Amino acid sequence: MEPTFFSFTNKEKSSHQAIGAVGYRHAGNSFNGSLLHDFELLVLVICDEAAITDLRIEHCISGSIQYQMRYIGKENLKQWVVAGENREIVKCFLHGEVIWDVGGEVARLRNELTGFGDSMRERRKLKEFAGFLRTYVEAKQYAQEKDFMDAYYSVLQTLKHYARIELIDQGIVPESSVWDQLRSLNTVAYKLFDELADSKETLEQRIELVLLACEFFVMSRMEDCCSVLLRALRSRKEAWSIQELIALPEMAHVKEELPMVIRKLVYRSLVKQTTSLTGDRWGETREIRYWA
Repeated sequence: MEPTFFSFTNKEKSSHQAIGAVGYRHAGNSFNGSLLHDFELLVLVICDEAAITDLRIEHCISGSIQYQMRYIGKENLKQWVVAGENREIVKCFLHGEVIWDVGGEVARLRNELTGFGDSMRERRKLKEFAGFLRTYVEAKQYAQEKDFMDAYYSVLQTLKHYARIELIDQGIVPESSVWDQLRSLNTVAYKLFDELADSKETLEQRIELVLLACEFFVMSRMEDCCSVLLRALRSRKEAWSIQELIALPEMAHVKEELPMVIRKLVYRSLVKQTTSLTGDRWGETREIRYWA
């Protein structure tokens, strides 16, 4: 990394509580326009703020190099790893070159994310399983309607979630190039992806084959993938309303998919339901509540 980038150290530390910076240069002769916006270098300035909610970006030039500088809070990176968001930015942080680091904070944060601890893995696995269920159901619906092109697309997304779960099981943070990460592992998801893409069977037959494998995955892995949710359900004697579950901090990253996941767990007898009387403007109703 060019020494000229050390020149913004003091400025960033004072103005944004920065603890360090990581630079990621795009490989090859072309730029990744979707991420770097035609800049050959992305500089991530890591800040000590809990999380940065507003987008802070600067476009700069140093000598002959034009670069984009983006400010990120430490908690942003942790949240993105758990939620599977901003995978390109996470990749840049994990694989970029540390330009400067105050007290080794950036190195410790990178080790924490690379280590992918149990709590982080469980939450990310639930997120990917929820995405798996959603796209799997979509694919089945499209296939039943003989809409095989849309079914193919949904199946492909389902396999990506499957692949990320396999990476998580290996203690690997899933990145944007999930198939490159899986290639050397020769996993079930990669074999299904290869079958879906290159088999001589008809498109309908390929989709049916993958959907059968996905159905087996749902039956065999649901309890494991939903362990953090099941533990929350067992954390008190009283049954939970769906709104109470959605409000839990550890469920924030799956709140949109949580109703679907809960109903699937009930269907598979991993979660039980009961009812309680409630009063509202429609009169007496019985609210469904959940326990495990």
